[in-house]
Amino acid sequence: MAKIEEYIPIVGQPIIDDLRLLAEKLSGKVVQNINSTSVGGGVAEILNRMVPLLKELGVDARWDLIKGGEQFFEVTKKFHNALHGVNIEVSKEDFDVFLETSRTNMNEMNLYGDIVFVHDPQPVALVDKKQDKKWVWRCHVDVSEPSEEVWQFLRGFIDKYDSAVFSAPAFSQKLPIRQFLISPSIDPLSDKNKELPQETIDAVLRKYGIPSDKPIVTQISRFDRLKDPLGVIKVYKQVKRYSDFRLILAGGGATDDPESAEVLLEVREAAKDDPDIHVLLLAQNDIEINALQRASTVIMQKSIREGFGLTVSEALWKSKPMVASNVGGIPLQIAHKYSGLLCNSIEGASFALKQLLNSPDYARRLGENGREHVKNNFLITRHLKEYMLLFLSLYHAEDVVYL
Repeated sequence: MAKIEEYIPIVGQPIIDDLRLLAEKLSGKVVQNINSTSVGGGVAEILNRMVPLLKELGVDARWDLIKGGEQFFEVTKKFHNALHGVNIEVSKEDFDVFLETSRTNMNEMNLYGDIVFVHDPQPVALVDKKQDKKWVWRCHVDVSEPSEEVWQFLRGFIDKYDSAVFSAPAFSQKLPIRQFLISPSIDPLSDKNKELPQETIDAVLRKYGIPSDKPIVTQISRFDRLKDPLGVIKVYKQVKRYSDFRLILAGGGATDDPESAEVLLEVREAAKDDPDIHVLLLAQNDIEINALQRASTVIMQKSIREGFGLTVSEALWKSKPMVASNVGGIPLQIAHKYSGLLCNSIEGASFALKQLLNSPDYARRLGENGREHVKNNFLITRHLKEYMLLFLSLYHAEDVVYL
């Protein structure tokens, strides 16, 4: 784990000095983060980096997990899809399962934080145990067009929080509590984003039997239908008629996502007859993900809906040209034709991919612009600053706070 001083060459001494000043003002406050998994997905990844850095700065930050069985996580996956606008039936029995597991967690969890920072819908009902603490609900998903039934059910809990945090302006909702816009971030010094020697990159390609004899196009993401890996294969097949390249679809699952194994089987079935499609199930190996991104000519993120899409900032930080869907938080990271190419369909993604494969100088310029944009907007130091300002604002509810 990198120390806070190691970020100075990247962001500058004044940024680090600001973080230390803010941390001093939070002295004596315990910040308790709560979510549903420590492995897989952007929330766990951010907390794995952020909690240790907050502690190093002097903030007493901690991290706890709720418990839930297979049935509970099947229900919360339904909630996840419904909040993203997927037409899915959520029954009374599903809501009952959610409430019963939430009651169990309320009875068993020690909610000790001065600030209780709850991430996503899975633990949202814990707020019913709220007393005189400060409570914040952090929404990491795209709720621009949620299922009204599921959203109103969750509103019964969200309205009890002191504040809510969303990742993009389009996700904001009409709520009786204060709302904050705070985008997620990447850690430039983590195993997933740090510089790698070429021999490490080559070793990972050899491990997975991926020759480097032709361009490589990669999508790194959980095997989730909303990430549209089958759509990426359709794009590959369209572009393959004009350009010879390899496709890598790589990622893992999350312990709170029961659909990932099923989606992985569908992807392998769609790819099985093509030796130039490599489907890789990675066991949370950040060095390997880093190496695959750095080995790529172009990186895609063809999500159907997306809360933010940290893989976009990861790729741009490595100066990689990107083709990504114009959804969720992705347009915050990619300015079309400046730091990447945005698309709205299979055909649009195919056209954009052909452009980048056939115009390497243009692709290089997009990648360079993308890295600078991430440096200025989506590194963990900015995220730390905004979270600490948020925590401080909870004790000054009458003031207007601009993050």
